Amino acid sequence: MTSPITPSRDPRGATAFVITRALTKSYPVQRSWREILQHPFSEQWTPALEGVDLVVERGEFFGLLGPNGAGKTTLFKLLSTLVTPDSGEAWVDGLDVVRDAARLRKIVSPVIPDERSLLWRLSARENLRVFAALQGYGGEARAARITELLEIVGLDEAGAKMVGQFSSGMKQRLLIARALLPRPRLLLLDEPTRSLDPVSAQRFRAFLREEIADAQGCTVLLATHNAEEALELCTRVAVLDRGRVRAVGTPEELALRVAEERFRIHTRTPDAAAFGEMVAQGLVRRLSVQEADGGGWASVDVEIPGGDDGCAAVLAFLGRHEVAVARLERFRPSLAQVIEHVVTQHPSTS
Repeated sequence: MTSPITPSRDPRGATAFVITRALTKSYPVQRSWREILQHPFSEQWTPALEGVDLVVERGEFFGLLGPNGAGKTTLFKLLSTLVTPDSGEAWVDGLDVVRDAARLRKIVSPVIPDERSLLWRLSARENLRVFAALQGYGGEARAARITELLEIVGLDEAGAKMVGQFSSGMKQRLLIARALLPRPRLLLLDEPTRSLDPVSAQRFRAFLREEIADAQGCTVLLATHNAEEALELCTRVAVLDRGRVRAVGTPEELALRVAEERFRIHTRTPDAAAFGEMVAQGLVRRLSVQEADGGGWASVDVEIPGGDDGCAAVLAFLGRHEVAVARLERFRPSLAQVIEHVVTQHPSTS
């Protein structure tokens, strides 16, 4: 029988802060009344997580990337003890998410971007007073902590303003302040910029990087499907899809893995029938045409399996079909292209 990975035995050493091993969680499929009456004892389950193995370093800004339904939010719920796993194990700073749930809740703060959870008829300072009282803070310590947090999130001048008058960005900052009340060691950010316009989102990401990750020193897990957001904020990322971890590494590492087969063909005839024939024959995969430049040259992005021999076969094929090629070069895909590549490498079997 395999020994469970514990923090003291984790292969990555003493800096491991979040560890999961073979973590699984399923939810019952919602059924209509007719289905319940016809099959009262039949149950169907949908897997949200299937054997998730992750290690996150202490102090790391770690990204969870993937499409909707990938399992990111479920993983957050497990790490914050809102739900329990069906099987597998997980630890945060040496605490087991099941056996040590009460202690764990004191060091883990999830930030769900739900503005409705704020008290809109109260000021920002009054909101923090209420939530601090619910967490057992009182007296001078509470007042000092609230003042400190309002300064950290840049709301010190808006502390007396009613939350209902706040912009979406200001509400997100207040949600962060609320999560920081207990001085958490792990901060869980679930799609923190999804309700913000591009300019506000950019400012909020700068705030997260400079004022939270760097200044507060806590470990941060960010769940997002925004590749550029993860690229800007995260030291490493994991790509989740249908409950499974498909890839883990720095954005640069993941890009290099995909780049081994990613090539760009520069040609004046990107719509030539030869390109479609190459796909049909399996010489190339995942073909996409980019816009032509001012000189009339366009680029066709493809995956070419087979290394140098595969590239030689592609050039020979295009030559036989009289397709002019200026050059063939390997290129580094964007993080969004990496995610798309990883996800489509594991098609659904349902």
